[in-house]
Amino acid sequence: MLQTVPLRAQRDYRLLLSSRAVSEIGTEISRLAVPLTAAALLGASPVQMGLLTAASSLPSLIFGLQAGVLADRLRRHRPVMVACEAASAMAMATIPLAWFAGLLTVPWLIVTAFVVGTGTTLFRAVNFPHLAVVVDERQRTEALAGLHSVFSLASVCGPGLAGLLVQLFTAPFAIVADALSFLASAFLVRSIRAPENHTPAPPRGLWTEVGEGLRAVVGNPVLRTLCGCGVVINFFGAAFTAVFVIYALTELHLPAGLIGLLTACFGVGGLVGTALTPRLTARYGEHRVIACAVVVFPVDYVITATASGPVWAAFPALAVGGLVSGVAVIAFSICFSAVVLRETPAHLRGRVNATNTFAVQGVLALGGLAGGLLGQVLGLRPVLWIGAAGVALTIVWIRLSPIGRSSAPRAR
Repeated sequence: MLQTVPLRAQRDYRLLLSSRAVSEIGTEISRLAVPLTAAALLGASPVQMGLLTAASSLPSLIFGLQAGVLADRLRRHRPVMVACEAASAMAMATIPLAWFAGLLTVPWLIVTAFVVGTGTTLFRAVNFPHLAVVVDERQRTEALAGLHSVFSLASVCGPGLAGLLVQLFTAPFAIVADALSFLASAFLVRSIRAPENHTPAPPRGLWTEVGEGLRAVVGNPVLRTLCGCGVVINFFGAAFTAVFVIYALTELHLPAGLIGLLTACFGVGGLVGTALTPRLTARYGEHRVIACAVVVFPVDYVITATASGPVWAAFPALAVGGLVSGVAVIAFSICFSAVVLRETPAHLRGRVNATNTFAVQGVLALGGLAGGLLGQVLGLRPVLWIGAAGVALTIVWIRLSPIGRSSAPRAR
């Protein structure tokens, strides 16, 4: 039976995990190569760089809720996942081709980022309910931990590989690696054999079905708490991110290389979190792990806000903060997804996931804007303290919610 076979021995899960690994590493390469192409080779203005950054996340706000409706209407999800990866591969491949032909412009990059962001939004919407087909319910927390581990691994290894490829082949041609990673991911997903027996939700009108997803989140105390806390965490996290690099450079006088190492420390923490979370949930349940994770969230903010002195003293403290934060964030994310899968009826999973994505990811732009404005008015360090106070609100919210008052069923 599926539930008695270890995940590492399940062919379909290995294929899904591998597809995410190659795709995420490719994404990390483009995360460096595309902005470098725009700024260094095409002379992009600050406004154009802002548009380029926003283009990849804008589809979540425009199409996120509709993608959830589509996911619930489909009987089979894998063909859509393959098509999304293939379309993203073709879009990324146009960048080196256009550069070679002398046609590449900043608007071309912006449109490409928007197309790939649209594919990613749709892929994530259909991949969430598809996971329930590939993995037995009692192994989903472990499976989600494995999927999060590839994100953390990509954040550790991806930037170094991206820098090497940009150095060897120049930024536009380094993007070929991302196009190939999308193709490899499409091939791996297409090779999954698990039968798709999803019962599609009957169409009743787009906005009627969107409303059902919204009501499912708002009407369920557990889902409402998780979504609300996710919005708060991402809002203040984006505000923190908006000022952190400038703060590290101007206030702490850290060199750029050490700032990059701090990102790697967060990724290492994420890998530790993916290893620990299945064991912790097996013993304590997802609810208790979530309640403990939110207690840790303010730690990184406080360490960063209080850091001072020479580089050799400030950097280790920031590294520890990033490591601890990586563990907590990944543990929260894994349990978040596992609880949503368990609490949501099968016919609503696509829409509930899309609602969470729309709210939790969409607030990133607002948080970044707020962080930048507050940093300009109040200064950089006060923004960090505001972020610490903001994420600390989730401790009280979780404590007063059904998550804090009860234990979730333990993973087996």
